[in-house]
Amino acid sequence: VQLQASGGGLVQAGDSLRLSCAASGRTSNRYTVAWFRQAPGKDREFVAAIWRSGNTYYADSVKGRFAMSRDNAKNTVYLQMNSLKPEDTAIYYCAADSRLILSSIRLYEQYHYWGQGTQVTVSS
Repeated sequence: VQLQASGGGLVQAGDSLRLSCAASGRTSNRYTVAWFRQAPGKDREFVAAIWRSGNTYYADSVKGRFAMSRDNAKNTVYLQMNSLKPEDTAIYYCAADSRLILSSIRLYEQYHYWGQGTQVTVSS
């Protein structure tokens, strides 16, 4: 499975962005797909995930502002980010795996496939 993340950019606080993660190769609805982010000098942190059932899960820091969705026909997952804050500035990575258990979806080390990352910068 190959993942291609896109959609990052430089925006002002309060603006919106939509990230995309396009999958190719042996893809299926059985994959859980997640977004992680990493700011300079910080650990990679969980942002959101969409379980193979379609249920979504979010970090507390983005709940109510970010929304994840999936277009199975296009093999693409989206992260709609609204009301962006300067603290959302980071490189955003999409990741996928087909063998996760629900309790591990927030753990980046559990994901086997990774995209290359897309930079999101939010100015104040």
